[in-house]
Amino acid sequence: MKYNKMFEIVKELEFDNEFVVKKINDINKNFQIFLRNQDRHFRPNHLRVLIDLNLRVRSRPDLKKEMAKVFDNIYYKKDPDQEIQSLLEQEFEHFLNPLEIIANLSQLFIIEQDYCYNKESNFKPSILFYQGWVRQFIDNLKEIDNLTMSVCNRQPPRVQYTKKENKKHKSFQEDLDSLWYLK
Repeated sequence: MKYNKMFEIVKELEFDNEFVVKKINDINKNFQIFLRNQDRHFRPNHLRVLIDLNLRVRSRPDLKKEMAKVFDNIYYKKDPDQEIQSLLEQEFEHFLNPLEIIANLSQLFIIEQDYCYNKESNFKPSILFYQGWVRQFIDNLKEIDNLTMSVCNRQPPRVQYTKKENKKHKSFQEDLDSLWYLK
């Protein structure tokens, strides 16, 4: 679903009501994201997406640029179901969930941050904080426990993944090339 349409749905949700986004994804008005698999309900967090992406790139480093482009396009408000089409036929030895779930969760986490985060941020737009981590988990094959510890300690992503899109950074630029942050 397109970002703007999904954002409007989220804004209209009533508190504590579920809305099925995908067959197994639910959203509550306080914007808790749930996964539902038959009778099992649980709340994934951002780490699920980040770890899944890192595992996929570790098992298929040849797809790093394509993965980065797909998840950047989701950040740029494109439809996750359309963006992942080029990757659906690919085999990944390691992952946590099907790519359809990870892509839609990523969109929902971006919307969650865009809609719910109202504190002062060092990032403008504030959703760049999340996207910087998505980029870093795809690009940086540093040990996964070190990466996740950094996220859990609320450290920002490395500046190389955000600086040119961050309107609060001195290196901000407009009209950037796709995947500008990859070396």
